Amino acid sequence: MKVKEKTKFIAFITGDSVIGITLAPFGIYLKKEYLTDKETIRHESIHWKQQMEMLIIPFYLWYLIEWIVRIITNSGNAYMNISFEKEAYGNDGNINYLKERKLYSWVKYIFKK
Repeated sequence: MKVKEKTKFIAFITGDSVIGITLAPFGIYLKKEYLTDKETIRHESIHWKQQMEMLIIPFYLWYLIEWIVRIITNSGNAYMNISFEKEAYGNDGNINYLKERKLYSWVKYIFKK
């Protein structure tokens, strides 16, 4: 996995407010000012692990389906209620998480508030 600066094309697709995005198998793309931010890199690295264990395409399909379900079922922020995001945000401050993380750890966040 390579951490790279967000290109203009990726910034156009994601919007300028998005700090980073993981696009397996190509890499992790971050705004220039976050290229050395360990917490942000760890957050995106968690997404990298999620994408690898789900063989990439199923990850994106699940993400999209869960996002749609969260829009319907949550009155708050659907993005923050996606299990993949809950796992990444909940553990991006833990420097040992990527070493200790078990496969499919995101599953326990599906119904977790």
